[in-house]
Amino acid sequence: MARINSYPRDLDVTDFDAWIGTESSNRQTKNFTAAAVARYLNIKGKISISAQMVFKFTDLVPPLTGQFSGPANGTNISTITTLEVSGLDASGQNTVPFMGYLVGNNILISEQNAISNFGHYTIDSYTLNGAVYTLNLTNLFGNGVLDLNKFYDFAVFTLSSQGAPTFIFDQVAASTTWNIQHNLGKFPSITVIDTANTVVTGEYTYIDNNNVTLTFSAAFAGKAYLN
Repeated sequence: MARINSYPRDLDVTDFDAWIGTESSNRQTKNFTAAAVARYLNIKGKISISAQMVFKFTDLVPPLTGQFSGPANGTNISTITTLEVSGLDASGQNTVPFMGYLVGNNILISEQNAISNFGHYTIDSYTLNGAVYTLNLTNLFGNGVLDLNKFYDFAVFTLSSQGAPTFIFDQVAASTTWNIQHNLGKFPSITVIDTANTVVTGEYTYIDNNNVTLTFSAAFAGKAYLN
């Protein structure tokens, strides 16, 4: 065999290019393709990507380590509201504390090497049962279907257009008192306009995080923008 440095260098790596190596289980010499190495790195999370976990879709209930299940194979991703997910992802990381932290936030679940199969969700809650937890989701958008035995990335994801939500209240009848239930879960900033699009000021009384009463010196109709 010639010296390694005598072989020409190939800077254009393709999926079926191969390296000679040793299989750890039996110490046999084998060829390892570039595609197989890349797949291993993706599935096992060997290339660290912050706030991303990898799970394999299975029909086992409960799922094993590194797996998730619940919906049937071929389920439309946009219809998913519940998943059973292992507490350990495919790389063996304990994901429970991180998932708990994400409750109330958004995640993107996407099939590896098939970017058009994805779902964008809000995590509403999760219930831990031993090594498996039930993830309750609200779908924001999705495309494609779940494919059995394929690997999926679970990643924190928020669109830039998903800024602070705005609630628009329409006061149709002229009144000096506007009672608004906005359900924003906070004390929002408020801008009020009349039917001529003139900004009107008044007194705002926050009843709680989801309700506010606006009081004005004269009755009028218009809109309130709460953010």
